Amino acid sequence: MSDFATPGPTVTGERADLLATLAQHRHFLRLTTRDLSDEQAGQRTTVSELCLGGLIKHVSATERGWVDFILEGPSALGDFSAMTEADFAARADEFRMLPGETLDGLLKDYAEVARRTDELVATLPDLDVDHPLPSAPWFEPGARRSARRVLLGIIAETAQHAGHADIIREALDGAKSMG
Repeated sequence: MSDFATPGPTVTGERADLLATLAQHRHFLRLTTRDLSDEQAGQRTTVSELCLGGLIKHVSATERGWVDFILEGPSALGDFSAMTEADFAARADEFRMLPGETLDGLLKDYAEVARRTDELVATLPDLDVDHPLPSAPWFEPGARRSARRVLLGIIAETAQHAGHADIIREALDGAKSMG
């Protein structure tokens, strides 16, 4: 799990638990990419658009966006009601490796995103700080999210995609993260 160990303030209690859980799921997600070439990391093994490099890229973008939300509020997530076809296409590109992207580059970006999140968890004065969610069909009108709930969501997102990545890797070459 040392891939995402970041030096910083010592944390205990709830914050230490949040960081340890997130680090564990990051480790399993990252583990699915071990010993792969860029070509393998970009290969689809199911009918979906998902590939291992794309999952790393998507989880990085999602974590970055939610940390921005903690720091800046709803404007960090954008105006979903104003999204265009081009915006949706760009979002779809989060799930695939594009020409010029490398697995090493995606993993380095993910490590930087993780460092930033870990630092925020360690130093945020209050995990109860909250912001209203932007208007979107998938958010309840008037809903708010605390930093704590956002972090729990990041953990859930990472864990879910680590499971997806394990299936993709096993279909790719039979390698498993566990077992």
